[in-house]
Amino acid sequence: MISDTIKTLNSELPATVKLVAVSKFHPFEAIEEAYQAGQRIFAESRPQELLAKVKRLEEIRAEKGTPDYMSDIEWHFIGHLQTNKLKMVLPYVSLVQSVDSLRLLEAIQSWASANGMTIDVLLEPHVAAEETKQGFAREDIMAILSDAARYANIRFRGIMGMATFTEDEDVIRSDFAQIRDIHNEAVERFPRLAMDFSELSIGMSDDYRIAVEYGSTMVRIGSMIFGVRQY
Repeated sequence: MISDTIKTLNSELPATVKLVAVSKFHPFEAIEEAYQAGQRIFAESRPQELLAKVKRLEEIRAEKGTPDYMSDIEWHFIGHLQTNKLKMVLPYVSLVQSVDSLRLLEAIQSWASANGMTIDVLLEPHVAAEETKQGFAREDIMAILSDAARYANIRFRGIMGMATFTEDEDVIRSDFAQIRDIHNEAVERFPRLAMDFSELSIGMSDDYRIAVEYGSTMVRIGSMIFGVRQY
């Protein structure tokens, strides 16, 4: 059951690690069940699906006549975000975990400035072996952070990364070590950002225990909580 899995995960994870429930491709009822078990952070990867779930929650509040129902739910966006979909995501999320290009970063800054908001983001490096993975090179991340003042409406909160999709634990450990080292280098080189730059989002259902060993502060777990995706 969803609730049992969440309770087990929360008992296992260190207090320093946040559990992010990846609810993409699952119905809102599954989110409600997880919420009732104490889960508060949920992640989506498609703008349309995120917006539909936000609107569904608004409908439920209206139906129940309780505007504060699930008022402390927190949405994260973890997918590849197209610049023409920002208005479907940015008003509703507390964190964009997957900023993977300068073009997207600049579009978020422009949108946030125009709408009087500050957007929290994680920068996503590309260290995995797959060519299809998005992300920055290490030097690109350092260049962005060295010019952080240029992004007045963005708060850089840390790094998000994915290991290579493989059963080879040595490869996974190597990838996590590289991502952790990028985060640590950023904190050392830009101490003025260090207070905000505290998140290291690594680890998913198959490798979260390894990620915790490498300093993860957020694990993104979907199938382990919700089961097989419902496409």
